[in-house]
Amino acid sequence: MPRAPRNRTISLLDSERKTYQDNLLKIALPVSLEQILNKVINQDFLEVIDFLPLSFVDLLFIDPPYNLTKTFNTRSFKHVSVKQYMDWMESWLKKIMRLLKPTASIYICGDWRSSSAIHLLCEKHFIVRNRITFEREKGRGAKRDWKNNSEDIWFCTASNNFIFNADSVKLKRKVIAPYRENNKPKDWTDEKDGKYRLTYPSNIWTDITIPFWSMPENTPHPTQKPEKLLAKIILASSNEGDVVFDPFAGVGTAGVIAKKLKRNFVMVEIDEEYCLYAEKRLKMAESDPAIQGYFNGVFWERNTLQLGIRND
Repeated sequence: MPRAPRNRTISLLDSERKTYQDNLLKIALPVSLEQILNKVINQDFLEVIDFLPLSFVDLLFIDPPYNLTKTFNTRSFKHVSVKQYMDWMESWLKKIMRLLKPTASIYICGDWRSSSAIHLLCEKHFIVRNRITFEREKGRGAKRDWKNNSEDIWFCTASNNFIFNADSVKLKRKVIAPYRENNKPKDWTDEKDGKYRLTYPSNIWTDITIPFWSMPENTPHPTQKPEKLLAKIILASSNEGDVVFDPFAGVGTAGVIAKKLKRNFVMVEIDEEYCLYAEKRLKMAESDPAIQGYFNGVFWERNTLQLGIRND
């Protein structure tokens, strides 16, 4: 059946699969950073963690399966008790410690079911800096409960010596009440299409759009993180040339944005199909480094227009 004309979901051609499969890495012995840098490792993270080099990670991004019942391609996860979920996370989180540089930043994603477990584990292993909550405005809601439209990201560091580039993640907002001082705009600018103010980021993100079928970054992955979300994290907590590590890479958003923003990456993903999508997206990033909602060095609010481009 032909797709709708506006459906821009990424698909894999049979002719592409062999090429992308050849790019995937599998390791069975200790490796150097050079051997895995800017590679997608197609294995179970728990099988490879002991082979990864010491202290190579500048920015750790973890988007593990949440504590809910859900199917990811050929693999399924089931909701368990908070204690069981904590034990599962602890089994691999404590092994990650040796991979981090002393200056590393850590971001761990979760929903309301898993967030308490993540918080307790972060308190045990890292310095907890903040909890980011972003609006996940997708889905039709529920009649017998409050619609679940938010997710958390716990921001931690390995020490008190860490990177945070606040000026790199400013949000451009339309000014509702354009206050003037001595008849001059106070902290805002008057542009052709409206009045705008640059604001420093908060821990509430309402400008994130979950990928859907008409967005060019969309894939068949059921819980794909938006490129804009990763761009905020990577710009804030790393510098060009740093290494971003994602042990549950899915379709590779962390690596794709790292590449677009001139960082390095190492990704691990157990599902080969998702690895192939990650490889295709990495290839696409070579010719199209754009990040939806991020223009001219600033992030734009959702559903605003700039130069005729919609910033969803």
